[in-house]
Amino acid sequence: MALRKLIPDVIHDQDVVALAPEDSVLMAVKQMIEHNISAVVVTADGTTESPIIGIFTERDLTVRVVGAGRHAVQVRLGDVMTQNPDVLPPEARALDALQFMRKRHYRHLPVVEDDRVVGVVSMRDLFAVATEQLVQDVHECEAIVFGSGYSVDTIVDRPH
Repeated sequence: MALRKLIPDVIHDQDVVALAPEDSVLMAVKQMIEHNISAVVVTADGTTESPIIGIFTERDLTVRVVGAGRHAVQVRLGDVMTQNPDVLPPEARALDALQFMRKRHYRHLPVVEDDRVVGVVSMRDLFAVATEQLVQDVHECEAIVFGSGYSVDTIVDRPH
């Protein structure tokens, strides 16, 4: 995991959903449901060609809208988004992203290149990469210790 980059090793073929600050929270929620995502980016014109000005996540929905007794139809993203979010470059290492997000308590973080949002990395994405790497490391260690042909997957527990 230490050498894996956010793009293309963690994020690939991702369609970023961007909305404008004037768009309603309800529109954001509908986009999140339709695309099965937990965050949308907010740009000045609602496109990924424009610089990011905010991010709206499930946590924002819970705390700033539902928890505050506000109505998703009436509230604009610009009023409840996380403004000027931290971002990472595509070449950031996955391990560094994981540590940064854990330290700051982020679950989602935009990935930006040349002032354009090219992805949103999540803790779930990074966890999947970390798990994959751990499994690979275990298999490599088993090959060294036991020789080829042995692994946790192939060892059968025999009664004594």
